[in-house]
Amino acid sequence: MESSTVETVFHLLAEQPVLFLFLLIGFGMAVGHIKIKGIGLGAAAVLFLAIALSAWAQSYDIELRVTPQIGTLGLTLFTFAIGVNSGSSFFHNLKKAIGPLLTLVALYIIAAIAGLFIGKAMGMDIPLIAGTFAGALTNTPALAAAGEASGALDRATVGYSIAYLFGVIGMLAAAMAALSYGKNDKDVPSPLANRTIRVERQDHPFIGDIYEKLGEKVTFSRLRRGETGPISRPSMSDTLDPGDLVTVVGPREVVARAATELGHASSHSLMQDRSYLDFRRMTISSPEIAGRTVGSLNMAQKFSATISRVRRGDIDMVAEPDLVLQQGDRVRVVAPTSKMKDITKFFGDSARGLFDLNPIALGIGMALGIMIGELPILTPSGDYFSIGSAAGTLIVGLIFGRIGRIGPVVTALPFTASQVLAELGLLVFLAQAGANAGGQIANAFTSGDWIRIFILGFLMTSIMAVGLYCTMRWIFKMGGTQLAGLLGGAQTQPAVLAFANGRTGSDPRVALGYALVYPVAMVGKIAVAQILGAL
Repeated sequence: MESSTVETVFHLLAEQPVLFLFLLIGFGMAVGHIKIKGIGLGAAAVLFLAIALSAWAQSYDIELRVTPQIGTLGLTLFTFAIGVNSGSSFFHNLKKAIGPLLTLVALYIIAAIAGLFIGKAMGMDIPLIAGTFAGALTNTPALAAAGEASGALDRATVGYSIAYLFGVIGMLAAAMAALSYGKNDKDVPSPLANRTIRVERQDHPFIGDIYEKLGEKVTFSRLRRGETGPISRPSMSDTLDPGDLVTVVGPREVVARAATELGHASSHSLMQDRSYLDFRRMTISSPEIAGRTVGSLNMAQKFSATISRVRRGDIDMVAEPDLVLQQGDRVRVVAPTSKMKDITKFFGDSARGLFDLNPIALGIGMALGIMIGELPILTPSGDYFSIGSAAGTLIVGLIFGRIGRIGPVVTALPFTASQVLAELGLLVFLAQAGANAGGQIANAFTSGDWIRIFILGFLMTSIMAVGLYCTMRWIFKMGGTQLAGLLGGAQTQPAVLAFANGRTGSDPRVALGYALVYPVAMVGKIAVAQILGAL
């Protein structure tokens, strides 16, 4: 392309920032989807394309920029949506895995402290160190927090961009090491299964007692007294008598325990006889249902029905009583055939439940998050700082996702809608951050800063990768397959998750490890980057 033509194109893009934004998103993701041995840049390709084009335009003395307000909009959409999706698991994991989570946060702090002292020793300024921390841990919201706190987003983005590449490669190497010993894991999970069990016990146990003994991890969906009696929906107060047939739904190993506890697995299948009870998957599209727990629906009293499992995205879950339902969830209902029409109306069962943005929760949640993020906080030294819009919207999103609803107002967003908002918001912010940093990147390479940034980023990533690998494997005795997912979650890096899924055939333990730490990792990195940038 001739020089004059290039200048003409750059002048056009400089005058049309929205056009420039969507060109970056479109062509950047086209590059990001290209995979070499199963690994691609993904959304990060938008950042690198924005840096390359803005640096190229800078050589013609033309500034290609996406306005900061657009970048803030994208970032806050991303963090709010991530918070909503992670709310339930975040608060649950705080109790369930406190040891690994505290270790994770401690390693973030160690990496930041090491980076601060070594970066200072190499003559790097605070924005560059904080940006390098965000890049070494591949976390875009942390970059925003570092940029806001330091008042130099462009400078922070330089560190982020150069450290990012090894941030991905280094954690991929750690995940590969985890998977190499994960071949001998003993924690192979059980997918959900259903089994009809013939009762042999003579002591007539209550179903509720068996339910508690099995850890409340199963659902009893059907009961037949004898060989030919009618099939009914069992309740916790029902007894199980010798010769009864009962259908149990839950993790495979727990269902197997139930069979041993009660009698033996039967060759009969109560699911095949739908003359008394039917079963159907229904989509939750009614706003009246979203945000409520399974137990609060009182399905037994209203419809003589049972919810046996819930499908969210691609994951099936046992319908435990305290599980908060979201719009777009698909529930499997077992109920009398005559009640199915009423139950379908009750849930809505419309595809719109998958994509309803819930603008009330979105608008109020975003506004609250931004206001909280911008509140001035007084330090002991008499200075003021704020946690930033990214942290504020993430906190509100986590709370909204956890509580589900406040009175008649649903606070959660449908899973699919949240995923779309998160991806769009991230792409918009990456385009804005990369475009604004293009000129700075060129200066970093010409001045030699890139060598110091790379060394510091290498150190920070290595602290996280080696620290997590050693502590999770030898202190917490975590299996390698789950650890590979945890490394991706700790790095908040979808490329590591995709790599581990590709190597294991999407083993559910990978997703379990990723989800176990992702919300805490997101909050922890933002907080540490905010403090580091404010020093």
